[in-house]
Amino acid sequence: MAHQTIWGIDLGGTKIEGVVLKSRDDHEILVRERIPTEGKKGYDHILNQIKILVDQIAAKVGHHPEILGIGTPGALDPHTQLQKNSNSTALNGKPFRKDLEEKLGIPVKMANDANCFALAEFRMGAVREVNPQAEVVFGVIMGTGVGGGVVINGRVINGGQGIGGEWGHNFLDSSGGPCYCGKEGCVETVIAGPALQRYYTELSGQQKTLKEIVALEADGDVFAVQTIDRLVHFFGLAISVVINILDPEVIVLGGGVSNLDVLYTRGVEEASKHVFNSRFDTRIVRPKLGDSAGVFGAAFLVGGA
Repeated sequence: MAHQTIWGIDLGGTKIEGVVLKSRDDHEILVRERIPTEGKKGYDHILNQIKILVDQIAAKVGHHPEILGIGTPGALDPHTQLQKNSNSTALNGKPFRKDLEEKLGIPVKMANDANCFALAEFRMGAVREVNPQAEVVFGVIMGTGVGGGVVINGRVINGGQGIGGEWGHNFLDSSGGPCYCGKEGCVETVIAGPALQRYYTELSGQQKTLKEIVALEADGDVFAVQTIDRLVHFFGLAISVVINILDPEVIVLGGGVSNLDVLYTRGVEEASKHVFNSRFDTRIVRPKLGDSAGVFGAAFLVGGA
């Protein structure tokens, strides 16, 4: 018997979350569960945890999925079919999709977590509110790292090398210093949360969280002002490159840094200085789905356009 439900799994570093939505058009949540990833126990343990979660959900909803969408850290290389660029390092170099399909006995559709974020915000989040007709959407993750996802006409663009949307590793400014990826001055080394905190420490000699830096900036702390000014300047530069290439109608910002109000005011103004147009029509908006976006986006990988 065919079921209309769509199933998604969001594989995170600390937790694995699963969801079943009623259908691709009816987004009622039938079941939602999470269990710990326990990634330190190794690759096979992660596969087993996913199967345990799928079986738990199936027991509640009354059937197993016929196909599963999964959002992962990193990406599946389309040529080698091996996982790469994942901060859950146990996955790197492994045929993760193939092994998961064998473990579950069903086809698996896979995309990285930033792509799932973008797809969810397109299908049932911020994009639905500000421009339901949007054809091109860019989803940004700005937190511990910087990533992104591209959705065009309702479909994730993974790209020929599985790196579609990875603006966090474009060169931005050499002052960012070396990046874990082996290059220098990547977007991530300049405007990710840890990079901003490091910059503040270099100026002030004090260690502060980003939240504390924002509060200090409001009080006129000179080093905090310089840190936020740096964020605004380089965010505008970095996002303008994406706009000039993709020209998205809507950009949705996610991740911890995206909570900073200044990005939606001065950040937008800064971006407008660098865009190849006489106007700035791109909507840069906050997300609506919070940390639920990843698991919903994974479900929509199998839900069609």
